[in-house]
Amino acid sequence: MKKYIEALKPTVYSLFDHFHNHPEVSWKEYKTTEYIRDFLVKEGFAVQTFDDGTCTGLVAEVGAGERCVALRTDIDALWQEVNGKFQANHSCGHDAHMTMAIGTMLLLKKVGFPENAKLKFIFQPAEEKGTGALKMLEKKVLDDVDYLYGVHLRPIQELEDGYAAPAILHGAGMFLSGEIKGDDVHAARPHLGANSIEIGASIVQQIQGIHLDPMVPYSAKMTKFQAGGAASNIIPGNASFSLDVRAQTNEVLEQLATKIEHIVASLEKLHNVNIQLETKAHIAAAKANHDAIRMMRKAIVAALGEDRLEEPIVTSGGEDFHFYTLKKPQLKGTMLGLGCGLAPGLHHPEMTFNREAMLSGIEVLAYAILKTLEGGFKH
Repeated sequence: MKKYIEALKPTVYSLFDHFHNHPEVSWKEYKTTEYIRDFLVKEGFAVQTFDDGTCTGLVAEVGAGERCVALRTDIDALWQEVNGKFQANHSCGHDAHMTMAIGTMLLLKKVGFPENAKLKFIFQPAEEKGTGALKMLEKKVLDDVDYLYGVHLRPIQELEDGYAAPAILHGAGMFLSGEIKGDDVHAARPHLGANSIEIGASIVQQIQGIHLDPMVPYSAKMTKFQAGGAASNIIPGNASFSLDVRAQTNEVLEQLATKIEHIVASLEKLHNVNIQLETKAHIAAAKANHDAIRMMRKAIVAALGEDRLEEPIVTSGGEDFHFYTLKKPQLKGTMLGLGCGLAPGLHHPEMTFNREAMLSGIEVLAYAILKTLEGGFKH
């Protein structure tokens, strides 16, 4: 296996350089989809795109049979400020994930695809929006899949370079957008209206007073607040804000969201204003499967050695990959956590990592697919 990987190294690095230098944000991954499609077609793979215009991304399929193992990768970049300029930026590792998915396909092509089995490679859009996996489910891409694997680079705070974990137990997340709608009033007559800035401060203060099960990590924080204009003698009645809400379980996230709704409703009544709260995205907590984790453990040991195997990672970050197993409980899935010296951290505009780790990831993912087809269907 390793001699084939060594031969693939130039192609792997070339793919990564292209993806890294041509990032596209969620639901606008048009050129990324086109590039992957063209590359895979040249390599002889059958590719399905979504020509109805409702979805970017694509699916490649190999082989035929009742057994089906799939590998999913995300393809979108973040929109963030880099060196004083807002732009699309691959600071979450999706450029590496795409590279590893294609590398796995090329490696399996060299060693020989398993017979009497179907393999699917899912290039999913809009993970950062938390809506891409739901769209793939809507497109029925997963209807015939038995085992589903994914991969995500892990920061140095979670996993050392050269090590790997057979599961990433992400938490649940919800991203809320709010609008406070009232009337502007003269700063000398504050009694004539409600100050949207003070209402925003009350939201922050009351959210911090929420108390849930202390054994389950959770957090709620305001991440954006905009109110007022250039005039300092006007009390702004209108404002917009965003809330980032997280919990380690789906149940606690639901409890947290309900309490936030009650807080907003009470402040709306108290200040006689209209506060609209909208859920922009919702990410499910991990529902990793023991059989899939067992297969991934075997793959890590085969590729890296038992001394490089770590336990599943519990992290407060979110991933819409887990919608697949939440919405399809019969689906056996897990995500490979890949240590790669990633620093300073995920979503940092200057995030870097050891690119050689992608070669290890490709080997692990290839073994995961092969070992699943060998032993995962015997139960």
